[in-house]
Amino acid sequence: MTGYFTRRTLFSALGGTILVAILPSAVLAQDAREILRAAFDNWRADSSYAKVEMVVQRSNGTRTMTFESWTQGEDRALVRFTAPARDAGNATLQLDGATYVFNPRLNQIIKLPASAMSQSWMGSDFSYDDLARSEGVIDDYTHRVLETRTVSGAQAYVIESVPKRGVPVVWGKQVLTVRSDGVLLSVEYFDQLGKRVREMRSGRIGTLGGRPYPVEMTMRRDDEPGEYTTVRTVDAEFNIDIPSYLFTRSNLQNPRD
Repeated sequence: MTGYFTRRTLFSALGGTILVAILPSAVLAQDAREILRAAFDNWRADSSYAKVEMVVQRSNGTRTMTFESWTQGEDRALVRFTAPARDAGNATLQLDGATYVFNPRLNQIIKLPASAMSQSWMGSDFSYDDLARSEGVIDDYTHRVLETRTVSGAQAYVIESVPKRGVPVVWGKQVLTVRSDGVLLSVEYFDQLGKRVREMRSGRIGTLGGRPYPVEMTMRRDDEPGEYTTVRTVDAEFNIDIPSYLFTRSNLQNPRD
């Protein structure tokens, strides 16, 4: 499945280092938020197009699918499967807070209720909420830098994100690790009781569209250690012009060439 920096150069303004032990808490929280903002800006940019391979590993076998994805802003995303034949044409559209799925066999568009957003997407370990690489965690959570560490010779920040009071979110906490150049290295997801449920981790960092990028990411659930879903971005472009018709229900069902 699916990823996509002017304000992204904020790390140079931060001087490349955050002194966790001595910074005032308000300043530290703001820095943590800006680090996450840079990571999401790098991941999906203002707009993006990508070709992706998704491998779903289960105890009874492996499924491999390919799809194309487009994103624009924070609330528009389209994913359309191209292979294998039985999955080709299946598509998901996220538009202005709503999510629609299209099944070519039924030739029908279904609007998903909010309660379904945390469900498995196309039988994978990713959910519909994961699909658009939503920046909701930035606004719906409060953040603090837990530590800085060195990962493969590069500085990285470990950030704890806790939901704001009264905000309806699935996770009780997220812990994100972000490299100093804006590459998202991992996300750990915890339930409302503080138990870790799953982890998404970058397996390979490469260069796509002229930027450092998590080319391969794997989602694993803690209750099924032998099962996982890996997405590999084969090609990507960022900050591109996307026609307005792309993110419409009409194009979801009847795609234009």
